[in-house]
Amino acid sequence: MALNQQKITFRHWCRSGEPFIWLNAAAVTISVLAVVGLLSLLAVRGFGHFWPSNIMQAEYRFPGTQATRIIGERVGSENVPLEQILNSGMAADINSTEPFVSRTLIKRGNRDVTGLDFVWVLDEYLTDIRYPETLMSIERREWGHFYGYLKAVKQEGKTLSYSDDAALWALFEQRIDRALQLHQQIEAIEKDDIASINYALERLRLRERSLAFKNSVSDSQLAIEQANIATERAVLDSEYEVLQNRLNELYAQSQRDSFVAETMSGEETTLDIAVVVQAHRPNAMSVGKKLVVYAENFWAFLSEDPREANTEGGIFPAIFGTVMMVLLMSVMVTPFGVIAAIYLREYARQGVMTRIVRIAVNNLAGVPSIVYGVFGLGFFIYFLGAEMDKLFFEAALPAPTFGTPGLLWASLTLALLTLPVVIVSTEEGLSRIPKALREGSLALGATKAETLWRVVLPMASPAMMTGLILAVARAAGEVAPLMLVGVVKLAPSLPVDGNYPYLHLDQKFMHLGFHIFDVGFQSPNVEAARPLVYATALLLVIIIALLNFSAVALRNHLRERYKALDM
Repeated sequence: MALNQQKITFRHWCRSGEPFIWLNAAAVTISVLAVVGLLSLLAVRGFGHFWPSNIMQAEYRFPGTQATRIIGERVGSENVPLEQILNSGMAADINSTEPFVSRTLIKRGNRDVTGLDFVWVLDEYLTDIRYPETLMSIERREWGHFYGYLKAVKQEGKTLSYSDDAALWALFEQRIDRALQLHQQIEAIEKDDIASINYALERLRLRERSLAFKNSVSDSQLAIEQANIATERAVLDSEYEVLQNRLNELYAQSQRDSFVAETMSGEETTLDIAVVVQAHRPNAMSVGKKLVVYAENFWAFLSEDPREANTEGGIFPAIFGTVMMVLLMSVMVTPFGVIAAIYLREYARQGVMTRIVRIAVNNLAGVPSIVYGVFGLGFFIYFLGAEMDKLFFEAALPAPTFGTPGLLWASLTLALLTLPVVIVSTEEGLSRIPKALREGSLALGATKAETLWRVVLPMASPAMMTGLILAVARAAGEVAPLMLVGVVKLAPSLPVDGNYPYLHLDQKFMHLGFHIFDVGFQSPNVEAARPLVYATALLLVIIIALLNFSAVALRNHLRERYKALDM
């Protein structure tokens, strides 16, 4: 009797729907925990890279080899099977009864000296571990980090005098600041002044070449135009010569200073201060000073260009390219998606053909993104871009202008990819608007166009924004089609600059998604690139979230504004 009563109670509980409530709550909880866990992993693994870690010095006495000194940062540790170590052929003399051995990954830097940035060492054979305050960490423009001891500072090959180690370090920092200022001046001349002159010279070359295609120009007009071009070119050449001389002077000044450092093997090497980005002694730094350095490193990551095959430096070009592409895509996809939805819902006859079109739109939303990339490459670039070059950029041929992957074609391809999402969302919003509102507007004397513009579209605007949010979320993370229609590993310049027409839609650009793929899977230095993959991935998530939050805020504002009409 009691068993039957329990069965009845269980059936009643199941029929009440409460189990589904608990299942939904559990699913939501697991999803939230998974998202929080993923973001936490990306934050810890990625943003922890910018913290100035202490530098270790130790003796490594591996069986069968001589003791060596190791200097570097502890990056990670793991337990590996002893059999794996023995099978590697590098540890035949290990005598251990434990099935697992602990090993540590050390970033020893000095790739130009040792050949490898990272090395695995067995913890059992690390002895005399110390953290001397005079150990320094130097970030260089090439060859990665350098770890060692500062021995001397030289000017034009002559060693400068100093009173003690603190004075030597202060002198070293002073010369680094001077080298950084010179580097900024060099970069400004190369990227701004000389780049503008080269752009103007290229425009003159195209202008001169276009004269050959103008049959209506008389010989006298042709001579005058060629003389004007020659005069302008002479002025630009003289400006270029002045800048080049100034550039040579700055390079000579930047190569004046050098420093002598002792590596972990005890050898002394001389390096140019011009290659130094920053230098610190993290073992002697307080927590407050490390926080300042952490903020500087993080800002450099956001604002600088990449270096060392994208494993060093910043990712600003990728951030800029991602945001610019998403904005252009949004401007392109929204009008076309809204107009298509309006036609299907408000003007098209609701018959078989309209249903077929809706089915086709829904199916397009499930087409793999790489197919859109192939279509963009074939139609936009090889056909449309090539025809535009023949019509408007004949002087530049055979070098393509728009007949090559670029920002415009990447934005159009992603707009085509996300168009079904905007159409479906907008049409759903239009279908929810009561028919009585349309009839009331028409009864008051408004035309169908006025009703659509003043009544229907404002009320459907939240649905349009929903479609745009979904489109942005999908487009910002796409990588496969962009590899075919405009994204590159490293773009020499941004698609926006001070040269007319200021926004260069024909230029290739960098993208955060492709940057993650390139650094994570194509990098020659995997261990150095791994933290940047985590940091860049988290940054991409944050940028997508900010774009979505902006669209959500606008959607909520529109919803509140037109709530009275809906009532």
